[in-house]
Amino acid sequence: MRSLSDTLQRLQRYRTSPVMDAGPARLTRLEIANANPGNLFGWYYAPESGDRSGLLALVVVLHGCTQTAAGYDAGSGWSKLADEFGFAVLFPEQSRQNNPNLCFNWFSDNDIERGRGEVRSIREMIDTMVSDHGIDPTRVFITGLSAGGAMANAMLAAYPEVFSGGAIIAGLPYGVASTVPDAFDRMRGHGLPSHQRLQERLRSASPHVGPWPTISVWHGTADKTVDELNARAIIEQWKVMHEVADRPARSDAIDGHEHYTWTNRAGADAIELHRIGGMGHGTPIDTSSGYGVQAPYMLDVGVSSTEHIARSWGLTPSFERRVQPDARPTASNETGSDDRKEVTNYVQDVIENALRSAGLMR
Repeated sequence: MRSLSDTLQRLQRYRTSPVMDAGPARLTRLEIANANPGNLFGWYYAPESGDRSGLLALVVVLHGCTQTAAGYDAGSGWSKLADEFGFAVLFPEQSRQNNPNLCFNWFSDNDIERGRGEVRSIREMIDTMVSDHGIDPTRVFITGLSAGGAMANAMLAAYPEVFSGGAIIAGLPYGVASTVPDAFDRMRGHGLPSHQRLQERLRSASPHVGPWPTISVWHGTADKTVDELNARAIIEQWKVMHEVADRPARSDAIDGHEHYTWTNRAGADAIELHRIGGMGHGTPIDTSSGYGVQAPYMLDVGVSSTEHIARSWGLTPSFERRVQPDARPTASNETGSDDRKEVTNYVQDVIENALRSAGLMR
């Protein structure tokens, strides 16, 4: 366990970290009519109803410490992507009353156990979105950064029946800390439970028997805030649920960074790991993609995690694009050979990812 002075110093660093500028407001306040035991705020973005065809998929996005819902949206580009491809986004937001550093309380048993605290509040927000905003309850996903990533993992553990998939960015395993000093220890990679204990904690989080949400883990190899050992522990925690082999079924590179995939007995992708070489603590973005802006903990490393996560969930190939982003080339009589190649590669990527989403291609 770290000393009290060490813990206080780390808390002070969070308190002095700048809160990200949200930029133009794109989100609407969510009126929470049901239970809100975690005393959280809620914000959302949904496309205009005139362009809808059927129910919308929903992505729940959890910000990190010192961040706000609007700030994280501006940095990650989630609402812009949602607008262009026709799905909805929900942003639960922490209050300073709950946590002075705006961290979700992933280390508090009262806030991560099914039916209690912050996880219950987020669950109620999802119900509100389903009932009031035309959400397909079979296509709900969740992602988050750091404390938000740890809380996203807590939601996946406590309510696995709600989600089709989750993406944990620089997060931590479920149920590994019960106090603030413990939390800082685990963030540094100290005192992580055994693989067996990690899996037991996950099994006991809910009465669910399957199917289980897919798990995507993102972590920078130079992260000095949340040690990369946590990424490996998250994967070990979920392996038993998906009944995957110890070794990944395949490895490749995405945008020049390591990518590993574990498949289940049916051969479908169940767990994946993105190791972003040289990246510190934050969400990987690519400002040239047109999604997101660089800011504290929003790191322009040439990889748009927002785009890749949405594509892996079948959100971008499955919906007609509403607006052509400036960053994408369009075919015309004046398009040069290099641009035509880029268009062809993009279309091929969309087709291949749609086939993977349908389980027809590995």
